[in-house]
Amino acid sequence: MRLLSLLMIGFCLIFTVPLNAKTRLKVGVVFSGGGAKGAAHIGVLNYLEKNNIPVDYIAGTSIGSYVGGLYALGYNADQIEKIMLSLPWDESYSDFIPRELLSFSDKEIRDLYNISFRLGYRDGHIKAPSGLLLGQSTGRLMKLSTDVVAKIDSFDHLAIPFRAVATNLETAQPVVLTKGSLTQVMRASAAVPGIVEPVNIDGQLLVDGGISNNMPVNVVKEMGADIVIAVDIGSSLFTQQEINDTLDVFSQLSTILTINTTHAQKQKLTSDDILIRPNVDKLSTTDFSIMPEALAYGKQAALEHNTTLLKLALSDQEYAHYLTNKKQKSKRWFSLIEQPLITVEYINNSKVNLAIIKEAFALSAGDTVDKQQLKLAIERVYALNKFEHVDAEFIDLKEGRKLILTTQAKSWGPNYLHFGFSLKSDFTNRSIIALDLGYIKDDVTINGGQWRNEIRLGWEYMLASEFYQPLDKNQYYFSKARVEYAQDKMEPTKNRPELTDDYLQAKLALGINYTKNGAIEFGFIGEEGDISPKYQGVENFGYSSVGGYFSFDYDSLNSINFPTQGNKLSFNVFYRNDEYEELTGLDSKDTSLEIKFDWRGAIGFKNHTFVGIASFATVDNDTDFSVHVSELGGFLNLSGYQTDALIGVHKAFSAVVYQYDLGRELFGVSSLPLYLGGSLEAGNVWEVNETVRVDDLISSGSLYLGTDTSFGPAVLGVGFASSGENIVFLSIGKNW
Repeated sequence: MRLLSLLMIGFCLIFTVPLNAKTRLKVGVVFSGGGAKGAAHIGVLNYLEKNNIPVDYIAGTSIGSYVGGLYALGYNADQIEKIMLSLPWDESYSDFIPRELLSFSDKEIRDLYNISFRLGYRDGHIKAPSGLLLGQSTGRLMKLSTDVVAKIDSFDHLAIPFRAVATNLETAQPVVLTKGSLTQVMRASAAVPGIVEPVNIDGQLLVDGGISNNMPVNVVKEMGADIVIAVDIGSSLFTQQEINDTLDVFSQLSTILTINTTHAQKQKLTSDDILIRPNVDKLSTTDFSIMPEALAYGKQAALEHNTTLLKLALSDQEYAHYLTNKKQKSKRWFSLIEQPLITVEYINNSKVNLAIIKEAFALSAGDTVDKQQLKLAIERVYALNKFEHVDAEFIDLKEGRKLILTTQAKSWGPNYLHFGFSLKSDFTNRSIIALDLGYIKDDVTINGGQWRNEIRLGWEYMLASEFYQPLDKNQYYFSKARVEYAQDKMEPTKNRPELTDDYLQAKLALGINYTKNGAIEFGFIGEEGDISPKYQGVENFGYSSVGGYFSFDYDSLNSINFPTQGNKLSFNVFYRNDEYEELTGLDSKDTSLEIKFDWRGAIGFKNHTFVGIASFATVDNDTDFSVHVSELGGFLNLSGYQTDALIGVHKAFSAVVYQYDLGRELFGVSSLPLYLGGSLEAGNVWEVNETVRVDDLISSGSLYLGTDTSFGPAVLGVGFASSGENIVFLSIGKNW
């Protein structure tokens, strides 16, 4: 009987405690999209934390998915603020590989084809990426934010259950993302259509969720939230007076889409829910320098709902228990990031030899990988300049960490179209224009052979075809065959008529890429040409030349136009048998040895850069004439003279250049360089039978203002020389 009484009391206690205990309402937070204004979300989180208000579920779109994802992972508001405000967000506006990371041959192509279009030709059609940006830089910033956490089998297992919203580009329907790579999910949710390439997740092409659901109230309610705190940072519509051009119309259309989806979600809010609208209407969505201001607006907006929000606050003891539980869940992901790799797996969706990818990635089993190491490893692979995307994800297994590297071939390849442009003017009677066109076929052989076809039009012209064949799978050794027909012109000066050299040249060479930044090459060279002086009484004459050559090149400059770090060195030796057709009709044969040396180096600190330049050339032969000449004249090449004003077989030139980056001073960002520079130069040229003397050196210098863009440099300046020559020059595009 006593036992029966005890059992009855126990059952009563079991069923009566839940009825008497106070059940806490679950709080769901929703973060809308809004670009750089997303820092306002951090301000709201900061308020919630300081007032013991828990977050049980979180959902977000676009930048809202970024902030929400970090919070769900286990970071607090102060940590997210530190991460978000310290990232170089301006880098996300370009996926072009920094010049210093490119291989030596890719640097040559980048310098020649300075117009940065991504175009290819295949199956009778011009091909282009599906976005102006590939998302590679954005992905890098995401990984720096989330650290090296692994793929997540369910976002319900995070410190706070989380959902991100994207849009299926094919169906225009919202897609709620519940698992997978957190960085990939963030990218997909924020991929603005037409600007950033769609992200492929589980066979779906996903773009910015703002198109279909910019403030996913319904999603967080479906997760189980009893009360919703929705933060709306979406843009407001322009007034009629503010719509003045085509860009304003497109911006208005985009805003209409997101406002409509936000308005639909607001209808799902009840009187118990809380809608927070920070005063961010006048802030830019693309200027990330406004983030501290947006953050302050977020705090202020939350404070305006103080009375309502404080009803959700927990006691200090209850909130401490909530934080402890949250921290325990986050440990599941962060405790594993210090585990060593057990294996590295490669998913190579390209024709690039896997040995090359492995060598560049340089991570293997046994390594403990942090976010900086992973960032550099991915950058090394992407710098091979063969891929549209390079990504790496961890999978945490019982045995340890597995790292999977995925490389995706360029969708607009492997046949690429390249364009280059330059214009030079001294504001007198002539401007020099050059348009370069290239058609380059990659991976034409198993070792990655490349067929390069080039056309130059304008003041001078050139037609060339080159076949580059790596001789081993790692592409250390190579052969090269090139044929070129060109016309070089030398402008007329006060002392010289215009000269035209029409020639056909062929090269056959072997080489070694002794480092990523340099190559050694040796081979045979043959040339046949005709020189035409535009001078009354002087006839044309032909020449031919056959011999061998050796070249040593090294290039680590971070910019060919306005370098701030690195060196570029070229050393060339030519030994030729030359034959000239004299005006009398007799043939003249000669043997010549030509040596050329060129160097440019830069060192910079803060806004200041010093550049050194040196160039020397000489020809040793048995006659008093040679067609193998060097030129001086032009910007930073005896700046007081017009381009190619001085011609001779012996050349000596050096310069010291100082540049100050006004862009950082005036605009506060390194992505908008504006250089104020000056140079001190000395040099001259000499004929074959002249003695090279230091006393003959001409002093020169320049003052200039220039900027470097993705379409090449633009320079306006004045040059002067001790000989009395002065010139005002303008250069747009290539200036080397």
